[in-house]
Amino acid sequence: MATTKNRTISADPASWSPETQLVHGGTLRSGFGETSEALFLTQGFVYASAEQAEARFKNEDPGFQYSRFGNPTVAMFEERIRLLEGAEVARATATGMAAVTAGLLSFLKAGDHIVAARAMFGSCRYIVETLCPRFGIAMTLIDGRDIENWKAAVRPNTKAFFFETPANPTLDLVDIAAVSALAKEHGITTVVDNVFATPMLQRPLAHGADVVVYSATKHIDGQGRCLGGAVLCTEKFLADYLQDFIRQTGPSLSPFNAWVMLKGLETLPIRVKAQSANAAFLADGLAALKGVTRVIYCGRPDHPQATIVKKQMTGGGQMIAFEVEGGKEAAFRLQNTLKIIKISNNLGDAKSIITHPATTTHYRIGPEARAELGITDGMLRLSVGLENERDLLADLEAAITTARA
Repeated sequence: MATTKNRTISADPASWSPETQLVHGGTLRSGFGETSEALFLTQGFVYASAEQAEARFKNEDPGFQYSRFGNPTVAMFEERIRLLEGAEVARATATGMAAVTAGLLSFLKAGDHIVAARAMFGSCRYIVETLCPRFGIAMTLIDGRDIENWKAAVRPNTKAFFFETPANPTLDLVDIAAVSALAKEHGITTVVDNVFATPMLQRPLAHGADVVVYSATKHIDGQGRCLGGAVLCTEKFLADYLQDFIRQTGPSLSPFNAWVMLKGLETLPIRVKAQSANAAFLADGLAALKGVTRVIYCGRPDHPQATIVKKQMTGGGQMIAFEVEGGKEAAFRLQNTLKIIKISNNLGDAKSIITHPATTTHYRIGPEARAELGITDGMLRLSVGLENERDLLADLEAAITTARA
C-alpha cells in the first residue's frame, strides 16, 4: 500500500521531484488563470510611462522589453529546464547549434585556445575546427576518452574544454568529473553538450561542468515539431558573457516554440523511460542477429566505457549505434527495407529514426576524420522511439536479413 507518511511538500519548486517540476515548474499565469501556459505572441511590450521604459533599459525596473531579450512564455521554458538541471540560470536559443555557438563564442576571444573531444556532431566540429580559428581562437581536437589527453592538450591560453557525452554517433564517453576537475585547476571553463543523455539521465553540472548546452529540438520537444536550444550556466557567466551575446546577436527562441517545448517537458520523464527500455531490448536483440558485427549501447555491459556509464548516467538512454556486414550498400539496403523505422537525421523523437552517419550527419568531416572516430560505412545510428519493442525488432530483423541477401 502506497504511503506519503512523513513526506512534506515545500512551496519551493527546487525541492520537488523532476516529474513534478516538469509539469508545474516556472509556470506564470495571467489574470485569466489559465491552466495551460499562456502563449505570448508579441514582439514588444507597452510601458506605463517614459520613465518606466528608461528604467527597464537600465535594468532598474523588472519586466520585459522586447522578445529578442526575453518573453514570458520563453521565460517559463527557461525556468522549467533550469529547475530540472539544477542550474542557476538558463537561456533559450532558436536551435541547438545556436546554443553551442552562444555557449562557446560568448566568452572566447582572439588569442584563446579551446580543447575539444573529437567525437562529436559534425556541426559542432565545424564550430571548433572552422569557425573558432576564423576569429583567432586556436583549437586542439583530442581523443576525449583518456584524461591524459586532456592534460597534455592544456596550454597557458586554454580557456575552454568542450565535449559531448555520449558522443554522436559513436556513443563515446568523457569522464565529466575528471575533465571538469582538471579544468578548474587551470581556470578553464567546461562546456558539455548533453543532448544524447538528456537531463533525465545525466546532469553535467552535478559532476563539475560549468556550462551545459542542449538541442531542445531532440528529446525535449520529442515529437519532431520544432527547433530550439538551451544554455545552462551560473549567474556570473550569464552576466559576464551570455546575456549580452544573446541580446545583441539575436539567436532567440520564438514564443511559440517555447510553448511547444513546455508541453514536451511535461512528458519527458515517461518518454525517456519508455524509450530507454525499448533501446535496451533492441540493443540485446541486435547483438544476437547474424549480419550485425557490432552494437554500441550505453546500457550494455560490453560498452567499452561501461564503468563511466555507471559513474555519471542513470540509464542507457535511447540511442544505439550498430554496424552491419557489407558496408554502405548493405546499410542502405537495410534502411530502404524498413517498414516502421523512418530514415531521418533527427533524433529523440517519439518515432524510431535511423540514419547513416557517414553519408549524412558526419559526411562533411571527411573520410579521414570518420575513420579516426570509428564511423564506418556499415555504421547506423538508431534513435529509439515509443513503438512496441517487438514490432521494432521484427522490423530490424527483416531488414537485416534482406541486407545480407
